[in-house]
Amino acid sequence: MFGTVSEEMEVQVPASEAWKLYSTHSLIKFVEEKLSNVIHKIEILEGDGGAGSILKVSLPPGSGGFASYKEKLTKCDDEKRLKEAEVIEGAFLDVGFTLYRVRFEVIEKSESSCITKYTIEYEVKEEAAANASMVSVQPLVTIMGVAADHLIKNKK
Repeated sequence: MFGTVSEEMEVQVPASEAWKLYSTHSLIKFVEEKLSNVIHKIEILEGDGGAGSILKVSLPPGSGGFASYKEKLTKCDDEKRLKEAEVIEGAFLDVGFTLYRVRFEVIEKSESSCITKYTIEYEVKEEAAANASMVSVQPLVTIMGVAADHLIKNKK
């Protein structure tokens, strides 16, 4: 079974400014600092934080979900303002998923605004199809909202 879930948000800052936050290590520090209730810690295990890097994402204790998982950044395209990561160990892969990919895009709307968009693509084994209900874009929407507020407050 294959599925896709996505959400987008308009932000009143230039796409280039939003991409500066989303494309660098700044996002990791930002999420750890501002959203410790969503993501407890993100460690770069291999690489420099760009394509090919492997990250360990630890979730807050007692959050009711997975404790941690590893993901690999498979794409980081500055020209298209696109970033993709796939879970490579733990979490969804432990409950019947064969693919769990998160794609983030910054889409220019005008000189002074952009759309930030998260998409989750997943494949789940037929015998674990009920687990597809575990897929939620809500934590990513929370990140987009807090990032949008930060970008607007710090707009040049």
